[in-house]
Amino acid sequence: MRPVTRFAPSPTGYLHPGHAYSAILNAHAGARFLLRIEDIDNTRCKPEYETAIYEDLAWLGLAWERPVRRQSERLAVYEAQLREWHARGLVYRCFKTRKDIADSMGAPHAHAHAQAFTGAPDPREDEKLARGLPFSWRLNMARAIEITGERAAARHGDVILGRKDVGTSYHLACVMDDADQGVTQIIRGEDLADIADLHILIFRLLGHTPPEITHHKMILDPKTGKRFAKRDHSITLHALRKQGWTPADIRAYVGLD
Repeated sequence: MRPVTRFAPSPTGYLHPGHAYSAILNAHAGARFLLRIEDIDNTRCKPEYETAIYEDLAWLGLAWERPVRRQSERLAVYEAQLREWHARGLVYRCFKTRKDIADSMGAPHAHAHAQAFTGAPDPREDEKLARGLPFSWRLNMARAIEITGERAAARHGDVILGRKDVGTSYHLACVMDDADQGVTQIIRGEDLADIADLHILIFRLLGHTPPEITHHKMILDPKTGKRFAKRDHSITLHALRKQGWTPADIRAYVGLD
């Protein structure tokens, strides 16, 4: 069977040279190449950024299989999986805020150590549901490890698999779609190496053999010495195209000439 790779950007801004590097590696891996739009963040994702993704990748000379999967069209699928896992005791509703969790762990900041949180179903769950209080779905990590044996993931604690605002999470949607689309090789930046063990655990919970996961180097901005990132307003492919750069220029810039 022919291997399958994918490039899965979020349309929360224009692509930068680091995205180009990752997309080219995946497209030229000798596999079926999929493009997936990870647009669950409905407050930051914009149609113009999604359009630019298609334009930038086509400009680079990359070809991907159609149709393109958009995660915003699969929210009901992710929700159904969470409800199935809830029935099996693998996830539970958590009504706590980040501040609640930080306070309970003695953390100095509201966001600190939230990902390492370990909790339990709320004894007042029915009352809080009746009041319409928002909740997230958290993984019962202890139960998940019992089933999968993936003890390396324990350090992540009871991670959120369903956010309060969108009902799913990057971890759940990403792994569910990789499994459903038959992805056999994940090639992504080394900034995501820390979550590989967690994703392997989720693959096994879904009943799938995890794909091969490799992490490539990060492309650094020569002006700052830091990796390219949307949040830092890094130079974008959209802007470079307007400045007259060619696909060959981009390849040389990221070391793929």
